[in-house]
Amino acid sequence: MENLLHVTPSHVSLPNSYAVPQLPQAKATPTDISLPVIDLSRSRDEVCRAILDAGKEFGFFQVINHGIPEQVLQDMESVSEEFFQLPAADKAHFYSEDTNRPNRLFSGSTYKTSKRLYWMDCLRLARTFPGSDCKKEWPEKPEELRNVFENYTALMRGLGMEMLHMLCQSLGLPSDYFDEDQSAGDMILSVIRYPPCPTPDVTLGLPPHCDRNLITLVLSGSVPGLQVFYKGDWIMVKPIRHSFVINFGLHLEVYIYIYT
Repeated sequence: MENLLHVTPSHVSLPNSYAVPQLPQAKATPTDISLPVIDLSRSRDEVCRAILDAGKEFGFFQVINHGIPEQVLQDMESVSEEFFQLPAADKAHFYSEDTNRPNRLFSGSTYKTSKRLYWMDCLRLARTFPGSDCKKEWPEKPEELRNVFENYTALMRGLGMEMLHMLCQSLGLPSDYFDEDQSAGDMILSVIRYPPCPTPDVTLGLPPHCDRNLITLVLSGSVPGLQVFYKGDWIMVKPIRHSFVINFGLHLEVYIYIYT
């Protein structure tokens, strides 16, 4: 339990294992390049073209007017915060450093660079589609967590698949190209909390990395912090409340390279 760091009372100083010698610095000038913002309420042809262009140029973009009800997003944020605020004893049985365990709580991230850790807590849950009752293996507290997460993941699965359908249309592939074996019907829900840090200027919540899946959808909060590497520089992603940041994973980048 000694690594269950951020579900215990706050530390007054940063442990040395969390210090990062050289932090990536995002550009901070008025001429900063911003990620494309795609309005999903526009015509399908416009959206398909915008998704392909943003994917080729950045591998990232933000989407608004995505159709996920605001109440669903608020419920997700609320119950997630409730989970992390539970007493440590209520979460201890779910804590694990075993990366092969599909449902677990952990701290410090799975991106192990020597003995360095990162200032984050993560509740990582697996869900298989369609028809699997995975939620019975999710945390039992707070009481509403399982139903809220189940509803959210179903809607997010739909949005993610629609992103893939429109990308396929732009690439000249069958719209359902990623529906079966390529996506395997699986998704991972990572609920990440970045606790208040005593010295935030010397650590990171997550290290620089590439996602190894097809596509990642990130619910934007109100606090900036996400950076994207673009043409040799780190650019800061400006959060748009209740939008989603879409990240094309390495597998999807290969398809874009092949078909364009």
